[in-house]
Amino acid sequence: MRLLLLDSASLYWRAYHALPDSIRDSSGQPVNAVRGFLDTLGRLIEQRVPDRVIACWDEDWRPAWRVELVESYKAHRVEEATGVADDGVEVVPDTLAPQIPVILQFLDALGVEVIGAAECEADDVIATLALRHGGPGTSVDIASGDRDLVQLVTDHVTLLYTGGTAASRAGAPWIEYDPTAVHVAFSVTPEQYPLMAALRGDPSDGLPGLPGIGAKTAVALVTAYGDVDGLLRAADAEPVRPMTPRLAATIRDEAHVLKACLAVTRLQQMPQVAPMSEVLPADFGQAAQLAVSYNVERSVSRILGLTQGAEE
Repeated sequence: MRLLLLDSASLYWRAYHALPDSIRDSSGQPVNAVRGFLDTLGRLIEQRVPDRVIACWDEDWRPAWRVELVESYKAHRVEEATGVADDGVEVVPDTLAPQIPVILQFLDALGVEVIGAAECEADDVIATLALRHGGPGTSVDIASGDRDLVQLVTDHVTLLYTGGTAASRAGAPWIEYDPTAVHVAFSVTPEQYPLMAALRGDPSDGLPGLPGIGAKTAVALVTAYGDVDGLLRAADAEPVRPMTPRLAATIRDEAHVLKACLAVTRLQQMPQVAPMSEVLPADFGQAAQLAVSYNVERSVSRILGLTQGAEE
């Protein structure tokens, strides 16, 4: 079986920014995110030929348990948009917000199951499903613009990364990460990626990292010591390169920050994520009607041609 997991918010945000809001429905409302999302879904179905597609959803874009660990986690995203302190609410552009329920309507009509869970970001849902199902007999493709998901990559799990250029934000070309590609790109294994990210920090998520440790130093430390326990032991021992007295002191002094950032970054199975349901029935007639209403006939026709053909 081949399973395709969509990082839904990542895909519709990128579609929204990649395509002009001059793309409108019959009532004159922007549908650029809807069209871009559907075009991306069509390309994925055509190229990866999945047996199941699951739209993984942000039920909580900034879970409290992550904020308790790292107070700055994603706080800047609201502050930058509003100019005021974070109030825990994600700001969605006025012309994007009405398109999100429309995307959900299309997913329902196309028989694509949507899975979210309390206190979970889409990343948590993706990780849970990938860890449950990615193994012998099941290949899992993850479509996302979030590089942190490279930590899930195995011989059975592939990340289709959509970040970077405007072309990739619109859905193609993909950067395809298998374990070898992850190591080439980041100089660490998928399993080591969370520790590397925790050490160097991630401004896009508001993770501070450790002072004075950049990407190259983080890679050197992770490569030399493997995991957080090995790193902490090395910091307590006589310094041997790449550990230096300065780095050892920083790691000892900031061990609590390192552990908190690692707990935020590392993805694992979340028990509240429901199992996949039985295959949901598609309503191709409803999908076609929605396509006319929202002026996305070509995008939907492509998906229907691929999915109807697969069912025959």
